[in-house]
Amino acid sequence: MKKMFKVVALIAAIALMTGAFAGCGANQDDKNEKGQTVIRVGGWPDKEGVELTNMEARKATFEAANADIAIEPDFWKFDRKTFYAKAAGGQLPDVYQAGFTEVAEIVNSEYAADITAVTKERGIYDMLNPKVRDALSLDGKLYALPKVVDIMGLAFNTELMAKAGLMEVDGTPKQPKDWNEFVEFAVKIKEATGKAGIVYPTSKHGGWLFTMIAWSFGVDFMEKNADGKWIATFDSPEAAEAMQWIKDLKWKYDVVPAQALVTGDQWWEILGTGNAGMTISAASSLAPSVLKYGMKPNQIGMMALPAGPKKHVTLITGEIWCLNHAATKDQIDAGVRWLETSVNFNATDEFKDAKQKEIEKKQNENQMIGVKMMNFWNADSEAYKFEHELIDANINTNPNYVKLYNDFVANCPAEVQAEEPVCCQELYETLGACIQELFTNKDADPAELLKKANADFQTNYLDNVEY
Repeated sequence: MKKMFKVVALIAAIALMTGAFAGCGANQDDKNEKGQTVIRVGGWPDKEGVELTNMEARKATFEAANADIAIEPDFWKFDRKTFYAKAAGGQLPDVYQAGFTEVAEIVNSEYAADITAVTKERGIYDMLNPKVRDALSLDGKLYALPKVVDIMGLAFNTELMAKAGLMEVDGTPKQPKDWNEFVEFAVKIKEATGKAGIVYPTSKHGGWLFTMIAWSFGVDFMEKNADGKWIATFDSPEAAEAMQWIKDLKWKYDVVPAQALVTGDQWWEILGTGNAGMTISAASSLAPSVLKYGMKPNQIGMMALPAGPKKHVTLITGEIWCLNHAATKDQIDAGVRWLETSVNFNATDEFKDAKQKEIEKKQNENQMIGVKMMNFWNADSEAYKFEHELIDANINTNPNYVKLYNDFVANCPAEVQAEEPVCCQELYETLGACIQELFTNKDADPAELLKKANADFQTNYLDNVEY
C-alpha cells in the first residue's frame, strides 16, 4: 500500500491546524433526508454570469435524470497552497479539479479515490486514450478523469520560418528531428531575420521545460530507495549535458533574446510580438497567450517536439477531475456519473453543444482553430470523431501550419510522460535558478550548478517529505 506523505513540514503543520474541522467534511454522511447520495462538486462558479447559469442548468438537468443523487455546489477551486491542508483536514469536495502537475503527489498522498471499478462498469475505462489513462493511473489503478489534456510540441512564427527558408511552398514547416537540428533552425532564423531563433524562459517555466528536455537526454530526476525515501538523482552527466545544451543557446549560438532573463509573461510577449521564431509550448496555452499581442491565427503554427539523444519524449499536461479519497462507494459512483455530463465518450447533444460553443468563442475572439489537442478518448469514440470533424469544418488557418503537430498527437511516436512524482513545482524553481545563472554568467559550469541544485533540492524538499 502507498504510504501517505505531506509535501513539506509547513504544509503538515497547516494540516494539523485544520484537522479540528475534519468532522465537517462532506463524507461523514453520504445521504440526505430524502435518501439521496449527496456529492459536493468543487470549482463551482461563485459569481453571477453565464458560467454560473450554465452550471445551475446542468445541475438541474442531471438531478432530474438521476433522482438518487443531490449535487451540492462547493466554491473552492484548486490551489496548491490550500489543497494539502484541506485534504488532511477532511475538507475536500467529493469531486474536485486539479492540474496534471499534481497527479502523482495527490495519488501518492492517497487523496484521490480509486475509480477503476466504476469507470469499467460504465464503459469509460476502455474508451479512454491509453496514453491519457496511463498518465492518470498508478499500479494499474485509475485515479482521475481528464478535463483538459495537452502534450508539448514546438510553436513557431510562420513568417519568420518562411523568411529563413524553413517552410515548404504549401505552408508545411520543416520538422527538426532532434534538439541539435532545432538549434540549426534557430540559427537560420536569426541569420535571416535578425530576430531570436528561440525564446526560452529563465523563470520556473524554464525549469519546467528543462525537465522534458532532460528526459530526452536520459535524465532521471528522482527515485525512491529501498526504504521508500525519495532521492534526487539529477547530479549526473546526462543532466549536465542537457544543461550545457541550454547554456549554448545563449553563449555559443546566440539564438535567444538579448535580454538575459525572461519571465513567464515575457516568454509569450516575445513570441507574440514577432521577436522570436520558435519556442516549446503546449497547444492549449499557445494561442491565447500570443494572439493577445496582435498576432493573427495564420502567423503561428505548431509542429512535433524533437527527439533527444537518448529518447523521444514529450510532457503530458492539462487539468483533471478527482474523487475524494474519503468518498463512499455510492459517492464515487455518483461523482463519475456527474462527470459524464462533461467527460463523455459519447457525442451527446450536450457534448456537441459545448464543443460548438467552444468553436464560436474562438471565432469571436479571433483565436486559432485547427490544432487538435490530445483527445481524452480513443479514435473509435463518437466524441473523438465529432470533435475532429468540427475542427476541420471551422479551421481558420492554413491546415499545414498545424499538420505536423496534429499528426504527432494522433500517432504519438514519442513516449508520453507525466510530471515528476513529488515536489515538482519546487524542482522547477530550483532548475529555473540554474538557467538564470547560465544565461547571466558565461563562466557558469552546468555540472557544478546541478551538483549544488541536486543537494539543495534534496535537503530543502525531498528530505522534508513525511512518510
